[in-house]
Amino acid sequence: MAATETHQAIEAVFRIEQARLIAGLARMVRDVDLAEELAQDALVTALSEWPQTGVPKNPGAWLMAAAKRRAIDRLRRERMLARKHAEINRDLEGERDTGLVDIEAAMDDDVGDELLSLIFIACHPVLPTEARTALTLRLIGGLTTDEIARAFFSNEATIAQRIVRAKKTLRNAGLTFEVPRGKERKERLASVLEVIYLIFNEGYSATAGEDLIRPALCVEAQRLGRILAGLAPDEPEAFGLLALIEIQASRLAARTAPDGSLVPLTEQNRTRWDQLLIRRGLAALDRAEALGGANGAYALQAALAACHARARKAGETDWTRIAALYDTLKDVMPSPVVDLNRAVAYSMAFGPEAGLTLIGEIDQAAALRNYAPMPAAKGDFLFRAGRLAEAKVQFERAAALTRNEREKAFLVSRAAACGG
Repeated sequence: MAATETHQAIEAVFRIEQARLIAGLARMVRDVDLAEELAQDALVTALSEWPQTGVPKNPGAWLMAAAKRRAIDRLRRERMLARKHAEINRDLEGERDTGLVDIEAAMDDDVGDELLSLIFIACHPVLPTEARTALTLRLIGGLTTDEIARAFFSNEATIAQRIVRAKKTLRNAGLTFEVPRGKERKERLASVLEVIYLIFNEGYSATAGEDLIRPALCVEAQRLGRILAGLAPDEPEAFGLLALIEIQASRLAARTAPDGSLVPLTEQNRTRWDQLLIRRGLAALDRAEALGGANGAYALQAALAACHARARKAGETDWTRIAALYDTLKDVMPSPVVDLNRAVAYSMAFGPEAGLTLIGEIDQAAALRNYAPMPAAKGDFLFRAGRLAEAKVQFERAAALTRNEREKAFLVSRAAACGG
């Protein structure tokens, strides 16, 4: 394998293994920032050695072993072992002269998943809610600060500072880095749900780059959602979130054409929707509703997705019910984005003029000022109302705002369809 190919393979492996590396190392050193640094050190070592030795059969285990050796060396060199011995003596017990430690068993906990454990740690109440979400998206989802900023309708500098402060707060708090139990776990659940939801959203509709979707993030969110639902069998919103992401994920194969271009929901080939995921999602929704959570924020969004999943053809979609569900969601989870989606639903249920009326009420919302879906929706309403010149202006504005190349191409084509 050529050096360039080896480097590409290393980078691909590291992207996959990064979150697990950080999770395991954080459990060992009790410091998220140091865990990230050690993971990067392992990457540097791989970049140095693998071009000569080849990619190992189990690259994830190799990286973890390299990172652990680096951690132990660092503890020794910086004379941290004595100070930390009381905290991590189980991890370091039995250490031999080779510098290798069998830590996996000591890292196990009742959750049984290091990534989910790290989410609960990053969602500690010592951090503000926004910091919890940003930090977890960075550590678990591997999102860049720019991608997180887009998710938060914020700017990159603000998010970067938020993440740095969050790591420092966790480090100074002297946490034990153990999974919360009982009441404390329940209190952190809302934050954890939000994090998993944002990870899925970034995978379902990438904020930037060449690809419209990032399937790996969707798969990771689904996996974490299923684990969380198993951990919290009496929490309706855990099942509401699981239902939502399972049903949404069922459409991934139909969201893009063979050339990678975007296919709108109303034009998707529904025979390509994954029926197994739809059945799983509907079952999770039934569970959420049986637990009394029908009006939970995630259960309501899952019910919206279920309306599309149950329609064999786009023309059979119950837009009137969708509009009614958005009325309820607006009360349960008020936000400009919900208002925008409600306007879209009304435009489909009652005509484009109804959508234009509602979108006019939120036209000046600060959070939507540079949000590409806002002018895109307005352009669609105007197009269907026959106001093509105005629609073209809105599609062009939306194309200028989006950071995703596939989405931009779709919006440019919609502007072109408006004519001169």
